[in-house]
Amino acid sequence: MGIYDVHATPLIEVTAKKLQKELKQPEFVAFVKTGSHRERAPQREDWWYVRAASILYRLYKEGPLGVESLRTYYGGRKRRGVKPAKFRKASGKVIRSCLQELEKAGYVEKAEKGRKISPKGISLLSRAANEAKELLAKGEHLWGEGKQTKKIIKKPKEEKGGEAVEQQSEGKQQRAAKKRA
Repeated sequence: MGIYDVHATPLIEVTAKKLQKELKQPEFVAFVKTGSHRERAPQREDWWYVRAASILYRLYKEGPLGVESLRTYYGGRKRRGVKPAKFRKASGKVIRSCLQELEKAGYVEKAEKGRKISPKGISLLSRAANEAKELLAKGEHLWGEGKQTKKIIKKPKEEKGGEAVEQQSEGKQQRAAKKRA
């Protein structure tokens, strides 16, 4: 099974958990924001590992990349009060430290321009994809602690007079009857 068979979010979450066992998080991580466009530091304790996993996934998808192109990808809109918002790049130090740790572990190697994913990194991502697929099949929740997921449940449609009509709550039916009257 390939990496593209699983959605990126669960794949990155599983990869981040695997990287926690192998990589050493820098000490400055507790004090920094991910870029000048952010108002606060990340709330998640393991945000650095998630960023490293995301960078590994980016390198797999888009080939050799440098720090500047990754800074642009992870950048965002800087709110400036009453003035119009402007785009700002992400922190280069965070991205550089992720790349350096991934390179020490052997998941990334230097290319002619930038860095590319190594065979060991591809293997890690494919194993994580298999694990994520198995966990999703069991119905386990793979999203991070900070994110809240919302389940959208649609009520089944009933057949009335040859056309499909969604089930309505009693209050909704009463309001519709008042409007018709």
